[in-house]
Amino acid sequence: MAAPDISAALPSPLLARRRSVAVNVGGIWVGGEHPIVVQSMTNTDTADVAATARQAAELARAGSELVRLTVNTEAAARAVPAICDELQRQGLDVPLVGDFHYNGHLLLQRYPACARRLAKYRINPGNVGIGNKDDENFRAMIAVAVAERKPVRIGVNWGSLDQALLTRMMDANAQRPRPLQAAEVLRQALVESALQSAAAAERYGLPHDAIILSAKVSGVPDLVAVYRALAARCDYPLHLGLTEAGLGLKGIAATSAALALLLAQGIGDTIRASLTPRPGGDRAEEVRLCQQVLQSLGLRSFTPQVTACPGCGRTTSTFFQSMAEQIQAYLRERMPQWKTEFPGVERLRVAVMGCVVNGPGESRHADIGISLPGAFEEPKAPVYVDGRLLRTLHGDRLVAEFLEILETYVRSRYGANAPAPVSESR
Repeated sequence: MAAPDISAALPSPLLARRRSVAVNVGGIWVGGEHPIVVQSMTNTDTADVAATARQAAELARAGSELVRLTVNTEAAARAVPAICDELQRQGLDVPLVGDFHYNGHLLLQRYPACARRLAKYRINPGNVGIGNKDDENFRAMIAVAVAERKPVRIGVNWGSLDQALLTRMMDANAQRPRPLQAAEVLRQALVESALQSAAAAERYGLPHDAIILSAKVSGVPDLVAVYRALAARCDYPLHLGLTEAGLGLKGIAATSAALALLLAQGIGDTIRASLTPRPGGDRAEEVRLCQQVLQSLGLRSFTPQVTACPGCGRTTSTFFQSMAEQIQAYLRERMPQWKTEFPGVERLRVAVMGCVVNGPGESRHADIGISLPGAFEEPKAPVYVDGRLLRTLHGDRLVAEFLEILETYVRSRYGANAPAPVSESR
């Protein structure tokens, strides 16, 4: 009897991307059918031009397509044009986003060069007195954005939510026959604050396609609930991020869970990982995390991916772990040159396996793979290319020989005379 056809019953891996308008941020398109944008934020004193430009350059070279910086003082506002000039001197055209709170209306008005050089303004309505005095400060910031033709991210945050709005909603909830939990009212208030602020911005002249929204919280279930509600009620592009994600493994796991849950539902147009770095740590880690989330979901490709087994009792030798690490390091080292010489190499799949149980199969599934003999009782390893056994390596030069094969494969598959790569799905 023929096997039943179950393909129709299998769900699509990811839901279709939510429809949104497209917003131009300094030449980078956010929303619409454009790729999901990775962004980051400096943590230097913006008034320190050299330090801020250096970190912004590091973030841009790591792949951050937008870089946000704090503009909180007059010295910071004065520094923005010089930071832009230094980045341009280095050949980096990454758009800079100004993060404004409390005094943004004053800084944008007093320092027109800052307002002009920034690619986008981030406004937190809870910290600019929206709802007070006819939105005087908020209106002033929007007026500058309109005059300079700059887009705005209206970014609400549950740590600085519009208290007048929240109080009204809490009071109204108390009058309900069955009041909602306070946490649910808070989530609703975040959504209302974002939407009402966007509506106010449009009343004050900001075009509909110059607005991006975010509504950040620090809990994964809360974030998912808020963005689902927000996505259902508007077509503005949405900036995703778990605010104050935390240190180390906790921050990485929480951010990955939150972003993946929403992106898999087609929600999100630009993302940022708000990781707390170790003292002196690498700020660009947040960029690489965002890239890895997108690549793991198959939404974008940034760098070749290495499949490596975790090891077990069959792999008592640590050679395969060392080999996987060396190959991963080699890929990172070569990518700056490869990505300019070999378009499409970012989609390369490499397998480094430790034993014969899954090793040959995983190596065949990859573009190029190597499978080691478990306890490494004999220094030999078969190499598979495009699903077929190429040859078996022997001896102490296994790693060096595999890297030579890898280099040759990249040149033959992605070089100038190779077939044109298939465009990735957006």
